[in-house]
Amino acid sequence: MNVKDQVPKAKDLLKPTLRALDALGGSASVKELNKRIASDMGLSNDILDIPYKGGGQTEFYVQATAARTRLNKVGAIRNSAHGVWVISGKGRAILNEKTHGRVDYDKEENRGDHVSSEDTSPDDEWKDKLLNIVRSIPPDAFERLCKRVLREAGLTDVDVTQKTRDHGIDGFGVLRVNNLLSFRVLFQCKKYSGQVGASAIRDFRGAMYGRTDRGLFITTGTFSSDAAQEADRDGLQTIDLVNGHGLCDLLKEHELGVRVVEKRVVERVEFDHDYFKEL
Repeated sequence: MNVKDQVPKAKDLLKPTLRALDALGGSASVKELNKRIASDMGLSNDILDIPYKGGGQTEFYVQATAARTRLNKVGAIRNSAHGVWVISGKGRAILNEKTHGRVDYDKEENRGDHVSSEDTSPDDEWKDKLLNIVRSIPPDAFERLCKRVLREAGLTDVDVTQKTRDHGIDGFGVLRVNNLLSFRVLFQCKKYSGQVGASAIRDFRGAMYGRTDRGLFITTGTFSSDAAQEADRDGLQTIDLVNGHGLCDLLKEHELGVRVVEKRVVERVEFDHDYFKEL
């Protein structure tokens, strides 16, 4: 069997999502949820790392997102404003098979709460289109875009110290918290269409040694499961990871070349091509 065929489809992740949420105490972030589902289902890194067709995310992530969308439609789970997913009473009833009749996961429950922008489009097609635009801009424009994103996200004193040969940049910034504490952050931004592996994270951590305790790695591609595990190793400097779809979310949040032109159950976004040309 082809490895890609072993990635569970959205319909196969409905009950596992509910079971994972229940096991995690009834609530979880997307990262925690996906990690628990993968563990419960015994999915190997080879399966988890299969990229989605657009290259901005993995196939498993897309299918897990679609599963949450369907569960959210029927009111089995809820999403808070801070991206935390919570299992509802209906979700527990479905999990314990206490519902009356078959559950139609494609029929939306009649309620007025907001559906998270992350899950308004299961395959996030607009993000794949945006990533194609970002990957096509010249290296110096990508540098300016990264500096703008970092500043908009709260970093000050952003300075590029090195340009790498793989269309990326390295630099420093200062993150201030409540005007009381500040952290020096070493960042790396890599314009890439493939997966960033664990070796790149180890190299980045080596560059951090003696200079800072906090790192930020941004890529227009994805991170392998081994890379995510390496970034999260106990006892070592913390490295936060932002993949291609996460970068798209930041661009939309700060309206950098992206704006939401219509807010409904499904958002419709448009791109300002001139913005990227003028970087």
